Amino acid sequence: MSITTSRLEENPIGNIPTMPVMPPSPPVVTQKWPANFMHMTLSELKRQRGIAVPLIAMNFTWFAKIAITTAFLGRLGELKLAGGTLGFTFANVTGFSVLSGLCGAMEPICGQAYGAKNFRLLHKTLLMATFLLLLATLPISFLWLNVDKILVHFGQQEDISIIAKKYLFFLLPDLVVTSFLCPLKAYLSSQGITLPIMFSSVLAVALHVPVNILLSKAKEIGKGGRWKEGGWWEQGVQDWIRLLKLCGPCCLTTCLEWWCYEILVLLTGWLANAQQAVGVLAIVLNFDYLIYSVMLSLATSASIRMSNELGANHPGLAYQSACVSLAMSIASGCISGMVMVAARGIWGPLFSHDKGIIRGVKKMLLLMALVEVANFPLAVCGGIVRGTARPLLGMYANLGGFYLLALPLCVILAFKVHLGLSGLLIGFLVGMVACLILLLVFVARIDWVEEASKAQELAGNMEDVKEDGDHKNLATVENTAG
Repeated sequence: MSITTSRLEENPIGNIPTMPVMPPSPPVVTQKWPANFMHMTLSELKRQRGIAVPLIAMNFTWFAKIAITTAFLGRLGELKLAGGTLGFTFANVTGFSVLSGLCGAMEPICGQAYGAKNFRLLHKTLLMATFLLLLATLPISFLWLNVDKILVHFGQQEDISIIAKKYLFFLLPDLVVTSFLCPLKAYLSSQGITLPIMFSSVLAVALHVPVNILLSKAKEIGKGGRWKEGGWWEQGVQDWIRLLKLCGPCCLTTCLEWWCYEILVLLTGWLANAQQAVGVLAIVLNFDYLIYSVMLSLATSASIRMSNELGANHPGLAYQSACVSLAMSIASGCISGMVMVAARGIWGPLFSHDKGIIRGVKKMLLLMALVEVANFPLAVCGGIVRGTARPLLGMYANLGGFYLLALPLCVILAFKVHLGLSGLLIGFLVGMVACLILLLVFVARIDWVEEASKAQELAGNMEDVKEDGDHKNLATVENTAG
């Protein structure tokens, strides 16, 4: 604001007509919707569509890969299905959730760096994140190789634990692939390059079926890329500190959310009718996984748009993008809930012929539909705070909503009030709504001008950004006057 004033005073001749319009400072203007907000909204929707649609296809194919693997495991018999499912659950809890969480730190850094046109920071962050994930695979691999002893220690049957270890042994290469693939996906998507990710994911699933037929095991690799100049080997101590400070909260946020679902499955195993309840929940969660592919894509799109606009020093556009993202998430959540309700009569029979399970699925999908209505805006709010490089907010919300409220309430409703599986889902829904309220409060209190200023520091190249920012502020005032 003061910089803009000084620039106008340096050139008084050409700017005297604009002086009366100066009192409304640029930060105040950027917090309001422009007169042509419908055009701005449609433009923002078009941008987010270009990012989200390929990501939806990518995430959908990833979850389709899980379903294909489960189907082939089921053909090998109940023991292989149980062992493989247990192994994959262990892999999610101890491996993929950790790698995905660590990689989440790339979104704000790379997104803001791309918005600020600091490609050197973009490049060296890709290499640092890849190295960090490869380093994390070492303790994860040790856990996977000893999974049978860990599972037996916690009361699992020995034959199932041995199958789980065998499954995880052949899944070990996927850790290395994920360590390269996750950072590369974040690197590309932060620049709005999502089509290569989509095509590689579709190709992976196309190869997945014949590979399963031949080997009954699945290892997929999908990569795509576009390289720019410079910065690959310029990592410094400050760069590592910046990345690690974001890695911790991002990792904990992702793990807390993923682990809560796994704990929900474990609690279901303690119910009186555990076998039927676990079957019902597994079928319901399969539907949830498909919808989650859309939810995750919208959250990633929101994070990319936030970080890009803040990195480009456009707080007004970042604010508008956040509003559009939230509106999209609410609409998508309602649509997903209605789809789940409409399909509740046909979803159960696709997986089982047991009438008790079919009735349970039909009933639980009604509750899960309500969960989806809250889950969509929750995920997008998480993407917004992640895009502002404040993942601690998401971690606090997850910790409070899921662990301090949802899980204790689940136990009370399911085991004390004797509501069974319905009690677990009701408690989970209440905790999710509480988590959503916390994040909405956090998002509503964001100072977008201040976040844009912080993004300039995070993205580096301060001298270039300040000079460019002066020109943008001057242009903003001149355009307003015109």
